Amino acid sequence: MKLDVITLDSGKAGSIELSDEIFGIEEIRADILQRCVVWQLAKRRAGTHKIKTRNEVARTGKKMYKQKGTGGARHGSRKAAQFVGGAKTHGPVNRSHEISLPKKVRALALRHALSSKARDGSLVVVDALTLDAPKTAGLLAQFGKLGLKNALIVAGPEVDNNFKLAARNIAHIDVLPNAGLNVYDVLRRDTLVLTRSAVEAIEARFNTQQEAA
Repeated sequence: MKLDVITLDSGKAGSIELSDEIFGIEEIRADILQRCVVWQLAKRRAGTHKIKTRNEVARTGKKMYKQKGTGGARHGSRKAAQFVGGAKTHGPVNRSHEISLPKKVRALALRHALSSKARDGSLVVVDALTLDAPKTAGLLAQFGKLGLKNALIVAGPEVDNNFKLAARNIAHIDVLPNAGLNVYDVLRRDTLVLTRSAVEAIEARFNTQQEAA
């Protein structure tokens, strides 16, 4: 697959050949994408929600009243859940929400996510993303010329500091280095923007995985 390369100023910078194994998958597996997104979001959850159990509630442990002869139900503690100020029954506790997903499935999901953007015409390749000064207004104007309103930008091995500062306050624009590329962020934005170096890194990453397999 061949794609035109543009500059940040909307100029032409030649073309680039994209791997069909990574960017040219025709039958997109929505089930694999869903599994990977669920895995990512579950892994992000802190799991720090916590309530006080019965042995943690600060109330007296003294028996409320004698066992028999009162005409009422038998109770042994005011820490029980049915009393005001008592513990909560079966409430949330600290735990990990993380689920397992094989590495091969994660890699396949990323390939399908990249291919879905290329198939829909939502993949843009730029030559480089560098700025002389961290000016948000100027970068926003450049994005307007390129038609970028809701995009994930993968800027290469490292993000240019001026570009990062200029883009951080622009709504619906995410900027990541190569190492941060993931399925969820690719799918949640309308357009995927890759630099030449990002494309090379992605293809090298999958070639390495295939050789290791």
